[in-house]
Amino acid sequence: MTGSDYPLLNAFWTIFLFFLFVFWLFILFRIIFDIFRSHDLGGWGKALWFIFILFLPFLGVVVYLIARGGKMHERDVQMAQAQDQAFRSYVKEATGSSADELAKLADLKAKGVITDAEFEQAKAKLLS
Repeated sequence: MTGSDYPLLNAFWTIFLFFLFVFWLFILFRIIFDIFRSHDLGGWGKALWFIFILFLPFLGVVVYLIARGGKMHERDVQMAQAQDQAFRSYVKEATGSSADELAKLADLKAKGVITDAEFEQAKAKLLS
């Protein structure tokens, strides 16, 4: 019995090898991105890790995961928190300013400082 006697098994084996190859590329590029976004490594450290992974990829990836793998998660969490904070501040800035201005205009209208026409004109200008 050879492998060619079972074409379905060959197809599964090919799919499995392709999956392993894609998984390997995912790990490799994830580590390369982690090297360059790491703030605790200097330029020479980043260059040496990159050269090590470039010339000895399997050994380099294993050594990197052992030496610095635990901090990869910490850097992911810090980056996600920073992006979330930046997004939240942008949303507050974008929505808060026009809402505050509308509240001020409504308050001025309620006090009788501006007329209904002036309120509608300022509101249209603010919302455009």
